[in-house]
Amino acid sequence: MTLFSKIKEITEIQATSGYEAPMRDYMRTRMVELGYSPETDGLGGLFVTKESQIKNAPRVMIAAHMDEVGFMVSSIKSDGTFRAVSLGGWNPLVISAQRFTLFTRDGKKIPVVTGGLPPHLLRGASGAPTLPQVEDIIFDGGFMNREEVLEFGIRQGDVIVPEAETILTANGKNVIGKAWDNRYGCLMVLELLDYLKDKELPVTLIIGANVQEEVGLRGAHVSTRKFRPELFFAVDCSPATDTFANDNGRLGAGSLLRYYDPGHIMLHGMKDFLLNTAEVNGIKTQAYISKGGTDAGAAHLQNEGIPSTTIGVCARYIHSHQSIFNIDDFIEAQNFIRAIVTSLDKEKISKIKNY
Repeated sequence: MTLFSKIKEITEIQATSGYEAPMRDYMRTRMVELGYSPETDGLGGLFVTKESQIKNAPRVMIAAHMDEVGFMVSSIKSDGTFRAVSLGGWNPLVISAQRFTLFTRDGKKIPVVTGGLPPHLLRGASGAPTLPQVEDIIFDGGFMNREEVLEFGIRQGDVIVPEAETILTANGKNVIGKAWDNRYGCLMVLELLDYLKDKELPVTLIIGANVQEEVGLRGAHVSTRKFRPELFFAVDCSPATDTFANDNGRLGAGSLLRYYDPGHIMLHGMKDFLLNTAEVNGIKTQAYISKGGTDAGAAHLQNEGIPSTTIGVCARYIHSHQSIFNIDDFIEAQNFIRAIVTSLDKEKISKIKNY
């Protein structure tokens, strides 16, 4: 398969927080095909342990997350429409007039759209535009009434996931599609497992993906306690701001060096290691200061403290149906994570931890 074919396949899978099974099943199948034996944690995170032949080798975790942003049905109205609560962060302005799939508990897929308000109804009493709230947005499956909704097996608690086709831009350099946050990371770890399958390393690697990142970095708490790594690398996607007159995250500028976010500050030892690794291997990187978090924010507080960071890329308009991301950025990040895991050893890990 071409890289774009892999990107298209993995981004079109629909799996939101608490409903990661379609993504987990896909990843498990791929891992087994590569000759690995994946295991799950108690919340459903999926990981492969690639043991080093060296006794008492340091343990290093590389983790994506399987969930994309979505919704959960909170109420069914008498007219047959739904209201929902968000699973992850949404800008209400990008939700309306979009296609979604509602998944019932017995596996049925129900097509749903979000009602786009006519401009006549978008103005408040003062005449000023009113910002919609997520809980007020109408999800509509074309049902005639509540009774018909129930006949189709739809209930409160069912999840609603964006539906979008993944396509190439006209210049062939970028991709338009949903869920690069964080199908980028899921594809990264699968490609890394393929790359490492015949390699012996001086560290034991735990490679896979967490659940429920978009609703509070929940899966990383569980997986880091289960597998007890000494270092943690999240692989995740962050918002590009280049179209908003800001250089903090530009498409085509390479992998992100995420120095700061509200829940995590990169340690000096980790920063020194990453900068040296990128320089030695000719990896194109860009500095990134974030207003949001990744699983590194949860992982670094576990097990008496785990030095952590994020090997990331950026994408425009994330947490929507139509984000734009750069193929070369993925390749740079892929080369970066390969260089990181193949260069790590006990001495370098000790230096990162005791800088």
